[in-house]
Amino acid sequence: MQDTCLPQVYLKPNVERRILNRLKRIEGQVRGVQKLISNHQSCDDILIQIGAVKQAINGVAVELLEGHMDTCVAESIVKGQGTKALASLKGALTHVLRQVS
Repeated sequence: MQDTCLPQVYLKPNVERRILNRLKRIEGQVRGVQKLISNHQSCDDILIQIGAVKQAINGVAVELLEGHMDTCVAESIVKGQGTKALASLKGALTHVLRQVS
């Protein structure tokens, strides 16, 4: 997949910080799932936690998508590279949406 972000354009710092914080929480959730399995907890409880992790990952994808459109895609459009940026975004979205379920 081609990178449409110009080197000087990236996520806004507050968006990057929120995404990193979410990922750290997800990392903790995954460790919690590992602990549930190690402690032979209920499969039902483990599945519920795995569902929560999936939902949290989906939230990261949405936030990243919004941030990407606000910075990289918008800047590419301003620079006259909108068609390339939108094609790349469409490919990434198609891939992510195939994974959602």
